Amino acid sequence: MSKHSIVRWIKMIGVYLLVAAVAALGWLWCALPEEVYLEPEQPLALPRFGWVEPLRLHGSQNVVSTRAVGSYQTTLALGGWLPVKTIRTVVTTRPSVTVCGTPFGVKMFSEGALIVGFSDVDRADGGTANPAKAAGLHLGDRVVCIGETATENNDAVKAALDAAQGAEVEVIYIRGGEQLQTTLTPAWDATAGQWRAGMWVRDSSAGVGTLTFADEEKGVFAGLGHPISDSDTGESIALRSGEIVPCQITGCSKGTAGSPGELKGRFLSAHAIGTIRINGENGVYGSTRAQFAGQKMEVAFAQEVEAGDAEIWTTTSGETPRAYRVKIEKISDADPRRNMVLRVVDRELLAQTGGIVQGMSGSPIVQNGRLVGAVTHVLVNDPTRGYGIFAQTMLEQAERVAE
Repeated sequence: MSKHSIVRWIKMIGVYLLVAAVAALGWLWCALPEEVYLEPEQPLALPRFGWVEPLRLHGSQNVVSTRAVGSYQTTLALGGWLPVKTIRTVVTTRPSVTVCGTPFGVKMFSEGALIVGFSDVDRADGGTANPAKAAGLHLGDRVVCIGETATENNDAVKAALDAAQGAEVEVIYIRGGEQLQTTLTPAWDATAGQWRAGMWVRDSSAGVGTLTFADEEKGVFAGLGHPISDSDTGESIALRSGEIVPCQITGCSKGTAGSPGELKGRFLSAHAIGTIRINGENGVYGSTRAQFAGQKMEVAFAQEVEAGDAEIWTTTSGETPRAYRVKIEKISDADPRRNMVLRVVDRELLAQTGGIVQGMSGSPIVQNGRLVGAVTHVLVNDPTRGYGIFAQTMLEQAERVAE
């Protein structure tokens, strides 16, 4: 090989190494959190990123540990020398909450009427029509107004169609978070003897979930770890009003690969123990009306969560939760809805439920004596595994209710 060829190969290898280094730094920048929380005098450490620590250069503005409560800018660096990312560091008193794991019933009414299906209208001339489809409405659209009538429930939809008497009427609806409008002409259903739009709508939802924690000092609760969604469309329900009630688990259908199991329960009382204020992507949150059974426990900051042994507190029968062993297999700051991948290793829970099942969403995840998160979803093709969300994320959302 000539000297020229050797030099060319060295240059090519150098370019490849440079590209790989830039790609690795880019990945690290994305993987590192945007902010971390510390309690006073707690050193800033990121166990999941062993080579990353605060920049050590003289004159750099960093918080390694401090007694002063407040918010600071901190530059993270590889080995303490190569700057990678500047993040926000919040020094605050470590929060404590009452960790629950108890089942609760959810009753919720939506803001507007959600379209969950279509059905053609039989006209007097023998033909059929579907005014809703003709107007361009889709499955999952949320109808908030027909003509002058706010469609807060199914009865309001019927009243608005009756008021139109077959005349063209304006329809305001929400699709993908955007407010749109169209016109619809109700059709007379000769069989039913009423004006119809050819759509099925739903204005409420009910189900069973698991309470993650309550903060009785602030009067708030958090549960589920994911939004309440419509069973037919999968759309998150826009909250008009809602409440939680006591619930008892009466049975369980076991989960298998491709077929998630489900906890079955019954509401014990119509008396509400809490009012739902937020139905968000990270769970349901609200104000409490009663004291909740549970154990007072500190909340782990997100960077403190580690891969390895942990527990989930959940209720598979009755009203009293139990602790079951799990392993946290993977942790990520990238997706705020899926911070952890969990695997159930407790033989008793696997025998009872097959792993994680519907209704367990919200079950607290406890590690090293602290609340680290909550179960959110099951992996459909492997019910022994599921996702979890950081407790810190849920606590931040719950504090919005207390404001």
